[in-house]
Amino acid sequence: MGPTVPDARRRPLTAPAIRGRKVRDGADPLVMVTAYDAPGARQADAAGVDMILVGDSLAMVVLGYDDTLQVTVDDMAHHTAAVARARPSALVVGDLPWMSYHVDRAETVRNAAALVRAGAGAVKLEGGRKRLPMVEAIVDAEIPVMGHLGLTPQSVRAMGGFKVQGRTSEAAVALVSAAKALAHAGAFAIVLEGIPDQVARMVTEAVDVPTIGIGAGPGCDGQVLVYHDVLGIEDRMAPKFVRRYGSVGADSTAALGRFAADVRSGAFPGPEESYHLSAEVAETLGLYGSEG
Repeated sequence: MGPTVPDARRRPLTAPAIRGRKVRDGADPLVMVTAYDAPGARQADAAGVDMILVGDSLAMVVLGYDDTLQVTVDDMAHHTAAVARARPSALVVGDLPWMSYHVDRAETVRNAAALVRAGAGAVKLEGGRKRLPMVEAIVDAEIPVMGHLGLTPQSVRAMGGFKVQGRTSEAAVALVSAAKALAHAGAFAIVLEGIPDQVARMVTEAVDVPTIGIGAGPGCDGQVLVYHDVLGIEDRMAPKFVRRYGSVGADSTAALGRFAADVRSGAFPGPEESYHLSAEVAETLGLYGSEG
């Protein structure tokens, strides 16, 4: 028997529906992948994922920056709109970029609203207790919020690099406490990134909202990976937690190389890729020998 083909007619997923998806209660694990444009969103949705994250990883895997700190709300809205135009059944989550939710509540809500207007069904922000007022403000504006704890890439400079978090008992307890606070503030799900698997299990057991792991082991309520990592498009970095399910980057380079070789040798385009006059018109024009 072949693989199950996702039902293209499935009902759109919402944040309230995701909120209740705890594995301990019998739910299937959640699947989230990033996407940054309409073709990527269509592919992810056709594969049957539950959520599409328009991640600020856009900065590194699409726009060529060295970290995530360079993207703006306008950048994120632009790509969120492209994803939303694919009309996926998966819940579209827009990432709030660095400094878009750090100043005050009013600005935070305006920035969250910009992503919703672009087509997001929810927004995501990084950080624990210090971000609670912003989470509450967004929730008060009736916009669903996803939290993000552990290795938070927007804090890479404060952390001194992309380092695994929660390795000490104190840090592990603090992560559990922060997750509980985020859930109490109204977050409908929480991404756990770059933490030991035992700590991720502790957090997952401590909260009533689903956890989505990335580099957090198998004990979460779901998993997320970057589109370019899953497909093998991005090969400059290979974090420990990435598993590649394709070699699209290498295949694309090889295909483009074959195209270039055919152009230079004259093999492309051939008769089958060209348009032709009818024999009658060609004869009228004096183009004897032209193919009809």
